[in-house]
Amino acid sequence: MKHILLPTDFSENSYHAISHAVQLFKNEVATFYLLHTYTPVIYNMDYMQNTAAQFELMEAVKNASLDGLNRFKNKMASDFNNSNHTVQTISSFNTLTQEIKNVVSQKNIDYVVMGTQGATGAKEVLFGSNTVHVFKNATCPILAIPVSAPFEKPKNILFPTDYGINYQDRNIKPLLEIAKQYESNISVMHVSFGNPLTAEQKQHQAVLKTYFKNVTHTFHDIRNDAVSAAIVDFQQQHPVDMLVMINNKHSFFENLFFKSRIDQIGFHIAIPFLVIPS
Repeated sequence: MKHILLPTDFSENSYHAISHAVQLFKNEVATFYLLHTYTPVIYNMDYMQNTAAQFELMEAVKNASLDGLNRFKNKMASDFNNSNHTVQTISSFNTLTQEIKNVVSQKNIDYVVMGTQGATGAKEVLFGSNTVHVFKNATCPILAIPVSAPFEKPKNILFPTDYGINYQDRNIKPLLEIAKQYESNISVMHVSFGNPLTAEQKQHQAVLKTYFKNVTHTFHDIRNDAVSAAIVDFQQQHPVDMLVMINNKHSFFENLFFKSRIDQIGFHIAIPFLVIPS
């Protein structure tokens, strides 16, 4: 039984991510949790405190949240009639990041699947601010779905790594589950800046080979000055249906996504992107 969390802001982009999740896990017995959070902007304004206007505002926002969740739940049932799947709804007065953290813990969530852009749909940003915050604070795998990405079976998975991680079951299991279900080929890509692997990196690489012994995989060592450019170059030369990375502190993942302005990274990911916490 899989437990999959689907945050939504009721945008088309969020439903696109929901439909992707339902198709990706169509052969799994799964419970999907549709989550909507709401925090009215004027909730903390002094004149609103403890007044009838505040109560009415909160009731209106809560009801809109519940109505939206029921609408999306009914749409899922209409579009994807799958006897393996059940859908539950969660409406919460909370920030998205905190509520995701709460639900992941309470419901033993296996994956969070969400869109990469919010309702504003800003094209110039690689990921919406909510997605980035969720990446940073994730305690379970997060699958981000670009609005431009149609559902494709993940037959070819790109797994960039710097071999700086002591790989363990919790890091690799989410990737292996998908790869085994779809008989995927995993392309392990190490971006080299000219230095040979250290003894520790070689040890981590050997552990990774052990994990991948029962799935089709290839190892690639690529010389490039930038990980982002290496990812783009690889996609241009090889079919890639999903990008998978482990978010490890002090790894190139952190450098790539969190130490520079998110809208100046210089490349846009147009395929599903699975982020696994270390």
